[in-house]
Amino acid sequence: MRLKSPVLLMSVLLLWAALSPGVQAQSKNPFSLGPSGSFADLAEALLPAVVNIASTQKMEEMPENMPMPPQFPPGSPFEDFFDQFMDRHGHGGAPAVPPASLGSGFIIDAEKGYIVTNNHVVRDAEEVRVTFQDDDTVVAEVVGRDEKTDLAVLKVKTDKKLTALRFGDSDVLRVGDWVLAIGNPFGLGGTVTAGIVSARQRDIQSGPYDDFIQTDASINRGNSGGPMFNLVGEVIGINTAIFSPSGGSVGIGFAIPSALARPVVDQILKYGHTRRGWLGVRIQSVTPEIADSLSLEHSTGALVASLTPGGPAEKAGLKAGDVILEFNGQEISAMRNLPRLVAETEINSEAEILYWRAGKKDTTQVKVGELEKAEEEGVFEEGEPEPGPVVAGVEVPLVGLTLKALSDPVRREFGIQKEVNGVLVGGVKDLSEAAQKGLLEGDVIVEINQKPVTDPKEAARSFEGAAQEGRSSVLLLLNRAGDVRFVALKLEKVVEQKSNDEPEEE
Repeated sequence: MRLKSPVLLMSVLLLWAALSPGVQAQSKNPFSLGPSGSFADLAEALLPAVVNIASTQKMEEMPENMPMPPQFPPGSPFEDFFDQFMDRHGHGGAPAVPPASLGSGFIIDAEKGYIVTNNHVVRDAEEVRVTFQDDDTVVAEVVGRDEKTDLAVLKVKTDKKLTALRFGDSDVLRVGDWVLAIGNPFGLGGTVTAGIVSARQRDIQSGPYDDFIQTDASINRGNSGGPMFNLVGEVIGINTAIFSPSGGSVGIGFAIPSALARPVVDQILKYGHTRRGWLGVRIQSVTPEIADSLSLEHSTGALVASLTPGGPAEKAGLKAGDVILEFNGQEISAMRNLPRLVAETEINSEAEILYWRAGKKDTTQVKVGELEKAEEEGVFEEGEPEPGPVVAGVEVPLVGLTLKALSDPVRREFGIQKEVNGVLVGGVKDLSEAAQKGLLEGDVIVEINQKPVTDPKEAARSFEGAAQEGRSSVLLLLNRAGDVRFVALKLEKVVEQKSNDEPEEE
């Protein structure tokens, strides 16, 4: 049968959808939108599980030898000013007012009273108080905190019946999906706002595992630690930060995705702290210039800048200059994907790494270590010598560098450790390629195109040789005060600039 009428066709489709088992199952979900598309039923079901959090920080004590204010005539305005100042700081008979912080949280275990919030809401707190939807307030215990992801878990003891929420899968979110946020903005209590997912995988430079959900749902101060929901009432994010020149909502808020938060919360509940996987590598992004210098087809993966001596990666045979392309079969499309994958890997488990070295792919097995244990043992501690004065040496006009040998006097002047070998960057020409890529006086070039260099003249010839071979960039391995990283310098732009600066023959 062929339906010619659009109205009739739409009626048949709506009838089929109403009778569809999938739609019927969704209509039975207690967390769903009302028939008119209202969020009212959803908000009513979720509000009891969202709490307000107030934390009181320990007040700094005033010095015992603090001088007393001078005496002023009775009724003097200066007398009132100093009385108010001393009262505010705990002198003159009035108690001091300790600093406080307001935030939000949500219950994840109704029987045990576990609550999730942001770490910055309860950081350095002397007392944490949780207020439920019915205005009942109890003191909470901090079970554990994680500064790297800005998460914390609290526990409350109460005879009242609590409502718990469940985590959803944030990985299935799409830009444009509806989301709901509930929290305690400006201390106003349970406030519901709605919006959409504006973007995913945002890196706002707040920590090593940044992977934020961006939303235009109204989020303000006090919303921190509150939940972000999908339309079936699952927590798919934890509201954490806003971008706002004014301090209020401008439609740019950020939430920790549940896929990142849930493993951290589980570890805190199990151990009281996090237990992350660790490779023992310092990595950086693969830029198009670096990819070209390494003969990589695409600028993907994580470039190994340096390795921790005796760490898991070094034991597995990885070297500085390798590009990690896959970890346990998962592609590393961007450098920041690797830390999260490693962190969520079980400690002491064997992981397979696919990497790029010397123009070809290879694999190795690595035994994943524990990040927290490595931090306790201080394997990340490195000296930070002060940079020295400008040093003259061999000129490399192709990229605007001046190079010098690492003699003992130069090492002392620039604070360079004895175990560091290479050539010193003694000068960087303004507006040159080296300057644009951030090279500084006092940097040490350890390798050029993955070959060690110790002689300034030899290093200069490496740049010239690369240009004569028609290469568009040169890959440097730099050591800056113990921090090792790769930098690719373009040659073609520098050559063009040089030719343009030369006077024309007349």
